[in-house]
Amino acid sequence: MSYLLLMQVKKAEPKARGRHRGAAILMLVDFGLPIGLYYGLRAMDVDYLPSLLISSLVPSTSMVVTLVRERRLDSAGLFMTIVMLAGAGLSLISGSTRLLLAKDALLMVAVGGWFLVTARGSQPLALRFSRPLLEGRIGAREESWDDLWARSPDFRRLWRVCTVAWGIGSLVDAVVRVVIVYTFPIDLAVGLGGVQYGIFTVLMLVIVNVYQMRAGLHDPRSALYRQAAADLPGSPLEVGGPK
Repeated sequence: MSYLLLMQVKKAEPKARGRHRGAAILMLVDFGLPIGLYYGLRAMDVDYLPSLLISSLVPSTSMVVTLVRERRLDSAGLFMTIVMLAGAGLSLISGSTRLLLAKDALLMVAVGGWFLVTARGSQPLALRFSRPLLEGRIGAREESWDDLWARSPDFRRLWRVCTVAWGIGSLVDAVVRVVIVYTFPIDLAVGLGGVQYGIFTVLMLVIVNVYQMRAGLHDPRSALYRQAAADLPGSPLEVGGPK
C-alpha cells in the first residue's frame, strides 16, 4: 500500500483518531528502521541476504505492539508480515537476494488487487480508509456518508474512481520496483525502494485530491451534495445499500 496505504489502514481502525501519534511512531519503526538496519548490517560486512532477511522482519513490530498493548490483531500488520515472510521463504529456497528485495513489489501487487476487487462493492477501500479521517470535517459536515452513499450516484462513483486509482497506482508502483530491483546494484536498490514510497505517496495524494476537489467533495455547495439533498429521504440505508 505504499506505506501510505498501511498508514490509512491503521487510521481506519476503530478509535484511530486518538492514536495518530502512536501510529506515526510505529510507522517510523516499520518504514525507517528496516532501511537503517540494513545499511548498518552492510557496514559491518554482513552479506546481502542476511541483511535483508533481518531487516525485513522489523515491520512486524507494530503488529506485535498492537497485540500486546490492545489485545487485538492489527490486520494491516498481519497482512504485511505474511507477505514479508512469504518473500523471505522464497528467497531462502531460491537463494536469491533480489527475490527477497522484490517482496515490496509483491506487497504492492496484493494491495492493488485488493483495491480493484473492492471497487464495485459496497465498501470501496478508498472510502473505508478515508472516512474516519474526513467524514464530518469536509463538505456537507452534517451529512452522514451512509446517506450520501445511499442517495448519491456521484458520491458512489467518486469513491469507486479513487479506489481504482489507488489500485492501478499500486500495480504501476510494483512494476517500477521490479525494474529497480533487477537493474540497480542491491545496496542502491534498497535505498531507492524507500524513496519510492515517498514519491508514490505524494503523487497519489496529489492525483486523488485534485480529482476529489474537482468532483466537489470538499465544497458543501457542490452538485455532489445538492444531488443527494434533492432526493427524498427514504428509510435508513446502510452503506451496503445501492451498488
